[in-house]
Amino acid sequence: MATATSAQVLTLSQWLSPAYPVGAFAYSHGLEAAADQAWLRDGADLEAWLEEVLEHGAGRADALFLAAAWRAKETADLAAVDATACAFAASRERLLETRQQGRSFGLVTQGIWGAPLAGLTYPVALGAAAAAEGLPLELTQVMYLQAFLSNLVAAGQRLLPVGQTEGQQILQRLSCRLPAIAEQTRDGDLGQLSATAFLADIAAMKHETQRSRIFRT
Repeated sequence: MATATSAQVLTLSQWLSPAYPVGAFAYSHGLEAAADQAWLRDGADLEAWLEEVLEHGAGRADALFLAAAWRAKETADLAAVDATACAFAASRERLLETRQQGRSFGLVTQGIWGAPLAGLTYPVALGAAAAAEGLPLELTQVMYLQAFLSNLVAAGQRLLPVGQTEGQQILQRLSCRLPAIAEQTRDGDLGQLSATAFLADIAAMKHETQRSRIFRT
C-alpha cells in the first residue's frame, strides 16, 4: 500500500467518520430483517454474516466500484460506473441505501472540497472524491470497507445480544481481510463483479415489507 501523508489520512478519516453526515447509522443492509427472521442470534452469527457480505456480497462489489470510479478518466466513464453500481443493487432498499448515502456524501464533500459529485452512489462518489484529492486508492478502499463494517457491527449490536467488546473483536478480525480485498479489486475491473451472498440479498428484500423496524434498510 502506498504511503499516505498525514493530511490524506485525516481527510479520509473525516469523510468516513460516523460524524460525517451521510446517515449511515440509519441503514442495516438487511441485518434487521435477518434478526427478525431469527437467522442471526448472537455474535458468532453476526460475524459469519458480515464475512459473507464482505467477501461475496456488497463489500467486495463496492471496493470494485470505488476503484473503477477512482480510475475513471472522463465524466462519461464515471457515469457508466455509477450506472453499473445502480444496476447491481439487489433490491429497492439496497439502491436507496447507496443512492441516499452517496447523495449526502456528495453534497457535503462538494460544498467543502469542490469536486462535482452530485447524483452518484456512495462508493462511486467516494472513489471520485478520493481521485480528485489525490488520495491513495488502496487506503481509501480499506478505510471505506472498515467504515462499512463498523456501521453494520453497530447495527448488529442494536439488534442482537452483542456487547461492545465482542463487537470490536468482530471488527478487528474482519478488518484483517481488508488489505487483501483491496489488492484483489484495485484495478477496478468491473468484469470481476459477482455476488453470492444470496441470503443477505433476500433479507434486504424482506425488510421492504417488514412492519416493525428501526432502520431504513
